[in-house]
Amino acid sequence: MARQDRDYRGGGRRGGGGRGGRRKKVCRFCAAPRENIIDYKNVPLLKRYLDDEWQIRKARQTGTCRKHQAQLASAIKRAREIALLPFVPE
Repeated sequence: MARQDRDYRGGGRRGGGGRGGRRKKVCRFCAAPRENIIDYKNVPLLKRYLDDEWQIRKARQTGTCRKHQAQLASAIKRAREIALLPFVPE
């Protein structure tokens, strides 16, 4: 079978065609600083950064920068202290 006959995408094990592999995740707090304010009272926003075991997701998974990941962690811890978020799953 010739190379033109088969479906050749390239990319190898990185997935996707083209060079470079995956696109880097962008911190949503840096992208829109006015819309996304990290606050311990904003429970729906904080729940997005917790996994099914109620642990804080890593910055690698969410794409947040180091500065905003630290702010998120302290806001989640503060919300847990005043019982807006649980410490453990039910």
